[in-house]
Order: sequence, then structure tokens, then C-alpha cells
Amino acid sequence: MSNTTNISTQELVRKLHSLLSTELLEKFYPYTLDKVNGGFLCNMAYDWRFVAPQDKMIVTQARHVWTPSKAAHFFPNDPRYLEAAKHGYQFLKDVMWDREFGGFYTMRNPQGGLSDYRGFFEEKRTYGNAFAIYALAALYELTKEKEVLDFAIKAFEWIEDSAYDPINGGYFQFLTREGHPFTNKDIKNTKASDANEAYYKDQNCSIHLLEAYTELYNVWKNDRLESRLFELLTLIRDKITTDKGYMNLFFDHKWNPVSFRDASDDERKRNIGLDHVSFGHDYETAFLILEASYILGLKDDVKTLRKAKKMIDHALQYGFDKKVGGFYDAGYYFNGMDTCTIIQDTKNWWAQAEGLNILLLMSKIFPNEEKYFEHFLKQLEYVDKYFIDHEYGGWYEGGLDKEPHMKEGLKGHIWKACYHEGRSLMNCIKILSDDDSEIAKQNKEFVIVKNETIRFLNHWNKIGKSIE
Repeated sequence: MSNTTNISTQELVRKLHSLLSTELLEKFYPYTLDKVNGGFLCNMAYDWRFVAPQDKMIVTQARHVWTPSKAAHFFPNDPRYLEAAKHGYQFLKDVMWDREFGGFYTMRNPQGGLSDYRGFFEEKRTYGNAFAIYALAALYELTKEKEVLDFAIKAFEWIEDSAYDPINGGYFQFLTREGHPFTNKDIKNTKASDANEAYYKDQNCSIHLLEAYTELYNVWKNDRLESRLFELLTLIRDKITTDKGYMNLFFDHKWNPVSFRDASDDERKRNIGLDHVSFGHDYETAFLILEASYILGLKDDVKTLRKAKKMIDHALQYGFDKKVGGFYDAGYYFNGMDTCTIIQDTKNWWAQAEGLNILLLMSKIFPNEEKYFEHFLKQLEYVDKYFIDHEYGGWYEGGLDKEPHMKEGLKGHIWKACYHEGRSLMNCIKILSDDDSEIAKQNKEFVIVKNETIRFLNHWNKIGKSIE
């Protein structure tokens, strides 16, 4: 796929379908299913050998339920995806869920017991619990099993009772096993690898709660859920996201952004993880706020579309490699400068996947702006050349143009399943397919989900005409 300029839509769909099935999903399922201890194995070498350690994180386990639940609509005659989703569900219910205090543990050992991996022990994170809801809602949509929905509702209520801040809004990310937000003593005593973030609220927890609550509201119309989803949407759109179109990453409890712009160079560099421009999170969030607004049924939501467009436009202006393709990992607005400077020119896998999704989406919402589809084709060509392992399958963790050593890096770990890649490719296939496509002719289940995506696009395209 060295040149995508003249590729037909049908050829594009076939290519994306191959990347989804042959070179991604079939590598993970059923291969990663742990038939001895339950759940999914996660640490895999470049050639798919399992490597130690194999501790199990709620984020990975949940993503491995969500992805096959969605993939089952694409491949209804292939039993591996429903089998994988149900297998993972059992582990979420029997092992990851704390039967005494509620909520999902962040980490369990390979057998499902107490884990000291990365220092999490029995601590909980709202972020991880959000992904469990995301997975359960998707599984319920597939199976319509009441037990699954009841479990998702139980997890939602636990987050609301444990993590919601009724004074300043939003959610606390760091929770004790008992479901209490961290006190100063808890912050001091934690050994977790993310301990430097424990003082703050953050965008990442917020956007993935939005994502999870959107998925849940799609299958469960509940007043409390609707209120919280709308609150998250406005919080992210109007407070977390700046007027320039990028998000601040961390905040104090009153939602004042954390910034080291006025600090010394050494201090700023030490805290760069707390304060930079993450292009991938920005345009991923652009998609998520459009999705949330649509599921909420908001009419003529010009404000959300304007902000989403600004987020991807900012990333294209400052974060896209115009020579090779791909989005850089991080930028920064230094004092006295009105432009964003690249401070980390590597390119991680999940941001490239999310870039494909939002670029194609925007090309349909704003068809008169050719830049979006042109960048989509360039991004697809870049991903195909520098991220897809055509020898062993799967995606490299980093682009080989910047990090050639990633060719022998891990294909999977606790943060790397196949949810970003899977979601992006599935969305792109739905967007590009018509009723005469091969997959549509052969698959009524796919037609249903495709048509919902088309309604989503038509909704935003109509609103987009008013701001062009």
C-alpha cells in the first residue's frame, strides 16, 4: 500500500478489513485467553511469545472484553469473539471485582490474587473502573443478557458513590480499596507507579468516564446517568479543553490547571508528564465528545462540533509530521510563545490509530475541506508502513521511522491490548462501507451498526453546514 492516492473506496474497505481481521484480531483471539487462571494474558514479545510478568490489570482485561464484543458484529459467524468476550466477563465478575467493598481492583496477580506489580496492591482507580463499564455495556449490547447490564449498573453506582465530587464536580481518580478518595496520608503511603498524579484530578480519567458513560447510556436510559454524562461533556469541552484546542492534563480539586510554564527548566522537565500537549488525547477526545453529544440526543450542538473541529485542526497544525505522516507524542507552549513546539517527536501506536478514526470522521462531516481525507490517506499509508508488522502481525508500540528498535518491542502489555486499533479500524470500515459492499451483503449484523454510524455522520454533517 505504498500509494493510497488513487485507491478506490472498495479497495480501501478491503484493506482496512484485512488489517482488522487478519493482522490484528486473529492474532489476539483466542490466543490471549488464559484457559488456566481466567482472563487474558497480556505481555507478549514481538513474535507473540508470552513473557513474564503476567499480572492482570483491569484496563487490559476490560479492553479485551470490549473489543471482541464489538468485533462480533463484524464477524457473527465466527464464534471466537463471543467466546472471548464471555470468557473475559467471567474474570471481571469473579476476580477483578471486589466482593467485599465493591469496585474493580487495579491489578491482580496471574492467578487472580493480591499483586504488588507496579505497587498497586488493593488500590483502585476510577479510570480502570470506567473501562469495566465500557466493556460490560458493549457486551450487553451484543448479548442482551440482563445479568451483564445489572453488573454494569452496579459498577456505575459504585463510581458515583465513591469517586464523584459533589462540591467541585468531576471525579477523583485515586481510590482506596474501600472506595474512598485518597487522603494526604494515602498519597504519602502509596507505592503505585502513578503516585505522582495522586494529588490531582485529570483529563484522562474524565474522558474515559465520558466514553464509558456514553456506551452505558446507549443501552440504559437512566436520569442519573444522563445528568452525569452531560456534566462530563460540558466539563471536558468547556473547562478541560482550552480555547486553542488542546487539553490541559492535570488539575487541582477545584479544576485549576496544573502548569509548570513559569518554573525552572529542570522542574518543568521533571514534571513534563503532568504538563504538555498530548495531541493524541486531544483528537481522541474530539471523537468522544461528538459521540457523547449524539447519544445524549442534543440538538444543533454547534458548540461541541466547533470544539471538536478545533481540537483536530490544532493537532494537524502543530502535531502532524507533514513529511512522513503520523502524529507526534507531545508538544508544549513555552512562555512568550503563541505556537506549540514539539518536545517529543516519537509516535505511539494508540495515537496513530485514533488519528485514522477522527480524520476520516471529519472528512465526512466537512466534505468540502479536503485536508481531512488527504491526511487520512497519508496517515493510513504511514501506519501501514511503520506500524503494522506484516511478518508477525499486530502493531508496533512506536513508529519505526522514529524508534526502529520497536520492531522487537512488546506486541502487548498491560496498557497495550488492541482496543484503540480495533475501534479505529472498525469505525473506518463502517464509515466507508455502503449497502453494496461485500461485508454488508454478507452480514446483517454489520449493516445495523453501520447504519447507526451513518446516522451519526448525517447528524453532524447537517450541523457542520452551519459553521463552514
